[in-house]
Formats: sequence, structure tokens, C-alpha cells
Amino acid sequence: MFVKINGERHYLWRAIDQEGVVLESFVTKTRDKKVALKFLKKTMKRYGRPHILVTDKLRSYGAALREVGAADRQETGR
Repeated sequence: MFVKINGERHYLWRAIDQEGVVLESFVTKTRDKKVALKFLKKTMKRYGRPHILVTDKLRSYGAALREVGAADRQETGR
């Protein structure tokens, strides 16, 4: 998902729990492994390691999750 801030495109990263409550949000200019890793580490530090991570099919999520050691917990889709 993206948002426009001052006419520029920025990407919105969100962590949502199973009840639909937004736990964490993060806005960046890029959508790559470095940003995904930063977002995952920040969120996991605050809320702990989740049992399941549901993400879109963006490849940077898979790369970041492999580096964190949680690639087996990823599910893609809605």
C-alpha cells in the first residue's frame, strides 16, 4: 500500500494482530529487504515473535524473514 506525502509516493508498512488492531505502522520511500528487515526487527522487539506472519508476495519479506530466522512462519495472501 502506498500513500502520497507532499506529492511524493511513500510506502506504508503495517503490523496488524489477529483481531484487526494496528500494532505498528511505518512509512518509507523504498520497499526493499533493508526496510523490511528494519520493520520486522522493530516490531518483533516490541511485540515478540509471532506464530504466523501473513504478508503479501513481496520478495523482500521472504528475504528479511530468512535473515531473522522466521521464514517457516510466513504465509502469503489475505
